[in-house]
Amino acid sequence: MAKYANLSADEIRGHRMLVFRRTVSYIVLILVCIICIFPFVMLLVNTTKDTSTLKTTFSLLPGGDFVRNFTNAINETKVAVLHSMFNSLIVAVISCVTSVYIATLTAYGLYAYNFRLKKAAFVFIMVILMVPTQVSALGFVEMMDAWGIKDSFIPLIFPTLASPAVFFFIKQYMESSLPLEIVEAGRIDGGHEFYIFNFVVMPILKPALAVQMIFQFVASWNNYFLPQLLMDNSSENATLPLVVASLQAEAYLTDLGEIYMILGFAIIPLIVVYLCLSKFIIRGVALGSVKG
Repeated sequence: MAKYANLSADEIRGHRMLVFRRTVSYIVLILVCIICIFPFVMLLVNTTKDTSTLKTTFSLLPGGDFVRNFTNAINETKVAVLHSMFNSLIVAVISCVTSVYIATLTAYGLYAYNFRLKKAAFVFIMVILMVPTQVSALGFVEMMDAWGIKDSFIPLIFPTLASPAVFFFIKQYMESSLPLEIVEAGRIDGGHEFYIFNFVVMPILKPALAVQMIFQFVASWNNYFLPQLLMDNSSENATLPLVVASLQAEAYLTDLGEIYMILGFAIIPLIVVYLCLSKFIIRGVALGSVKG
């Protein structure tokens, strides 16, 4: 009680209430973290067990079949795991880079220039944002089939070139973090527009770009809707979500340990991308969502 010796009764009561609130907050945060992490922990644990163990027992302790499951997953002939991962990586990287760059270029055009239809263009893009992908899916598939590129990477990358959500986020970030005086200074120094955009504007937007690249990579990597419509599981261009979905069919695999290992492979690129760019998330979201 020595630390409360010089405090009044109200101050002691306020301090105890503060400690209580912090304790409750920490407990809630710890519980939320456990709930979020638990599925990943179970996935990693299950990659170390065989089928019989997975069917009969539930335990957080790892087993001794990690090497066997890893070898079986790598050498699996019924499901092209590594090939589909490579396909997904190609689509995700290209989609991520192109969608963020084009959306940023569009946002810059509406932010840095004044023209008659500027507000109308912004409203039009926002209207597109509210249109569900499923509405135009059938027509898109028929168009890709008519062009003869249905079973390829192009239909998976093409729709990502126009990303209204990325455009809106980047434009809001520009309004809060990109003074037009910097653009004007670049023009006065003799820089052409693309030089100013690529070497002056883009570095300033680095936090927002990193955040959107994470979101776009994850969305493309997990995209199952379009690949399901455009190609089948046996296609040479099949992506990882199609292969993962096929694991539910017992005709493909019955080794649960191997299935969990393949699922573990599926989240590795997501973890790598997140760890590489995560330092920008909090700063980017905080600045990009506040209009200056």
